Amino acid sequence: MQRKQFISLLAPLTVAMSTVKASASLSERSRKFKVPPYLQPGDLIGVTCPAGQISTEDVMPAVREMEKWGLRVRIGATVGQRDHALGGTDDERATDLQYMLDDPGIKAIMCARGGYGVVRIIDRLNFDGFKASPKWVIGFSDITVLHEHIHQNLRYATLHSKMCNSFPSDMAKADAIQIDTIASIQQALVGKPMSYTAPAAAGNRFGKATGALIGGNLTIVASMTGTHSDIDTKGKILFLEDTGEYLYNIDRMMYNLLRSGKLDHLAGLIIGGFKLKPEEGDEFGKDLVTIVTEKTEKFDYPVCFDFPVGHQRNNFALKCGVLHQFEVSASGTTLRSLS
Repeated sequence: MQRKQFISLLAPLTVAMSTVKASASLSERSRKFKVPPYLQPGDLIGVTCPAGQISTEDVMPAVREMEKWGLRVRIGATVGQRDHALGGTDDERATDLQYMLDDPGIKAIMCARGGYGVVRIIDRLNFDGFKASPKWVIGFSDITVLHEHIHQNLRYATLHSKMCNSFPSDMAKADAIQIDTIASIQQALVGKPMSYTAPAAAGNRFGKATGALIGGNLTIVASMTGTHSDIDTKGKILFLEDTGEYLYNIDRMMYNLLRSGKLDHLAGLIIGGFKLKPEEGDEFGKDLVTIVTEKTEKFDYPVCFDFPVGHQRNNFALKCGVLHQFEVSASGTTLRSLS
C-alpha cells in the first residue's frame, strides 16, 4: 500500500477514534450523581468514628436530637474507643464503618467527628453493600476523604455538615446559629431543597452558574490529587474550607489545585471559612483573597468568599453531588439546591 493511500485511510479512523474518545469523556463528565433515599420517620442512622476519637457521653446530645427528629440511632462500636487520637485502631474503625456501609437497615451514617484517620482506612473499604443499599454519609473536615471517594467512584450524593461533636449539649440553651445549622442537617436528610445566602465580600467575582456541588476541606482535596479518590471538578461548583493552616500553606495547596487542573473548568468557586494560624517570623505577605484571586484570575466563573461552611459555628449542611444554582452579585451570594 502506498504511503498516501495509508494516510488517507488512517485519517478518517483517527477522527472517528477521537470522536469516540471525546464522546466517552463528555459522557463520563455529564453523568449525574445519584441521590440516596431521603430519610423517613423511624429510619435508622448509625454513628461511627472513622477518624478522631470521641466519648459515648459526648455523642449523646446528637443522639438525643436525632431521636427528636423521629429517627432511631445505632451507636457504633468505635464510639468510646481510642487509639491515641484515633477512634480505635485502623482495623476497628474500618470494621465499624464497613458494617454500617453493608447494613441495608441503616439509612444514613453520621460520622461522630473529624480530625484525622479516614485516609488510613479508605482503601480497606468495600462499597458493594453501599451500592446495593445507598445511604447518606454525613460529616466534614477529614470526612472529605469519604465525600471525594464516593463522588468519584460511586457517583452518589453525600452530606457535608456538622457532626456529633458540634451538637450543643442543651438545644434549649443554644444560640440561633447553632439551632439553624443543626436544623439544616435534618432538613437536608428529609429532602428539603436548601437555600443559603451570604453578604457581599471582598474579592467576590460576579456571575451565575449551575452545577453539581462538590468539595470540602482544602487540605484533603489537595492531598487526594492523583489518588483513586481524586475528584473530577469539570463543570462543578467547588467549595473549599480549612482550619489551622498558615497562609503560605494555603497558597501551596491552591497552586496544587491550579497545576492539577482542578480550577480550569469549574462552574463556580465557593470559599468558606478559613481559620488561619498567625504568621511566625517573616510574614507571607498575601491574604486569602489575594491567594485565591491569583489562581483564578484567568477564569471567568463566579467566585465568592466568606460562605457559611467550614470549621466555624455557621457551618450549614450542603448536599454534595446535588445540582445547585449559584449566583454572586453586588448584593451578595445565593446558593440553592435543585433537589
